[in-house]
Amino acid sequence: MYVPHAFRMSDEHALLSLAATHPFATVISCAPDDATRPTVSHLPLLVDAEGRRLRGHLARENPHCSQFASGVDVLAIFHGPHAYVSPSVYAEQPSVPTWNYVVVHVRGRARLVDEQGLQQVLDDSVAHFDRTGWRLETDPAFLGPRLAAIAGFEIAIDELEGKWKVSQNRSPADRARVASWLDEGDEQSRALAAIVRALG
Repeated sequence: MYVPHAFRMSDEHALLSLAATHPFATVISCAPDDATRPTVSHLPLLVDAEGRRLRGHLARENPHCSQFASGVDVLAIFHGPHAYVSPSVYAEQPSVPTWNYVVVHVRGRARLVDEQGLQQVLDDSVAHFDRTGWRLETDPAFLGPRLAAIAGFEIAIDELEGKWKVSQNRSPADRARVASWLDEGDEQSRALAAIVRALG
């Protein structure tokens, strides 16, 4: 990823926190026999910061499943808030439009987990994402075929890279104006405004 120095984020806690807050990741890898055609999946991932791993599940028919079984290297991309910034907000003129965003790249080796590991991934996923209190306790006759159709996996976190492109290359006055502009937008824009302010 192209990351100018002003936009580099190296704080591991901040990177993993962003990934956990925005868990729907783009997962990319290449089959060992065809590096020219990447396999891409879009998957919700659990971030285990202490264990330095990502966990999730996917359909057994997904081409990623056989790649994960062979221990392929994977890139998982987590997209944080992002928004357009109008040049009209800058005190410094003339200026051009831009797009502000935060993103985290996680690289590591994937592996499939056993049946118990899959059950743990599913239980933890439901507990994390389902706010109603629903739990995965269903008739085995119903659940069995569905469990057989999926596989659990984990990705060891070997490398973290972050890009916080939030107007750090502008003057303090312009950054304040950008934050105010973003405050008037949607939920993503307002989340980005908070990041702009937090970085000063």
